[in-house]
Formats: sequence, C-alpha cells, structure tokens
Amino acid sequence: MKKSITHGIIRGLAILATGLVLPVWLSAQSSSIPALQPTGPLAVVDAPASSELPPAPDAAVTTDARQPLTNGMFAIRAVEVPAPRHEPGAYRFWDRENSTLFAVSAGWATADFFVTRSNLASGGREMNPVARVFAGSTPGLAANFALETGGVMGISYIFHKTRHHKLERMTSYVNISASAGAVLYGLTHR
Repeated sequence: MKKSITHGIIRGLAILATGLVLPVWLSAQSSSIPALQPTGPLAVVDAPASSELPPAPDAAVTTDARQPLTNGMFAIRAVEVPAPRHEPGAYRFWDRENSTLFAVSAGWATADFFVTRSNLASGGREMNPVARVFAGSTPGLAANFALETGGVMGISYIFHKTRHHKLERMTSYVNISASAGAVLYGLTHR
C-alpha cells in the first residue's frame, strides 16, 4: 500500500515538474517554433503561415491537433472547449431549502433521541429493529440518530448529483415524517 502511494506521489510530482519546466524549455528552443498567442480564454489559434512550415500532406487527412515542424518538433494548435452549460432547473446542493430540510430533520432526530432515551429509562422497549442494536447505551443511541441524519444528507447528495432533484427533497420529507411519527408515538405510549 505504501509503495503505491509513494509511486502516486512521485508520478504527481513528475507531472507537475513537467508542466512547469516544459513551457520554459520550449520557449528556449530555436525561433523556428511559431508562437501561439490566443486572443481570448478559449480562442482557436492556428499557426501563422511561414516559409518554415512544411506543406500540408495531400494524400492523408489527419485529425491530430499536432502539426510537425521542420526540426522534428510539434506545434500544438489550441482547440476550443465549450464551457459547461448549467441546466435551467439546476441549483447548488446547500441551498436554502435543503439547509432548512436538513435542520428540521436533525431537530426531529434529536427529539426522537430524547423521547426514546426517556422511554427506555422508564422500562420501555425500542420498536425499531435497527435502532434496537444501539439502544443499549446512550452514546450508542445518539450515534444511531446522528448516522440517520448523516445518511439522509448522503442519500440526498447522491440524488442531487444524479439530477434526481425531486427524490433529493423527498428523502428529507420521508425522514422528517418518520421521525415525527416516532416522536408522537413515543409521547403517547409512555
């Protein structure tokens, strides 16, 4: 494991050094390399017409962006890359509605923790089979409700990243209603 991490670090440093040294080395080469100066952030630039450039091949058409020069070096043509478009209905994950839903979900989980702990201290029994594993101690019970809230946020984030925005919000609504139901049931059955 250490060997693969070390190799990854060395490879990353080599790529970084190449990215820093290669432009300096190329600029120090002979002046037969045409300078490519983009006019904008994503401008398409072709090499200037010069007598030093070889004529274009007639027989074969190449899709390679590199063009060979007379000294064996390659001039690389800048290619336009379109900026990512934002969907009209897209929004940030931590917007006001999600923040509110997560806060309400955490509030109901906290209320469920206190009601459940009180009922267990009075001789009650945990009804949820998953939470029953953690019901033996107060820290275990607190960890159960903290993991529940974190799980809701994680599932919502997965739905957000996969562009299932209705399911993203629905996850919080389902958790809020389940926690509220558990609190109300716990308060009425003391």
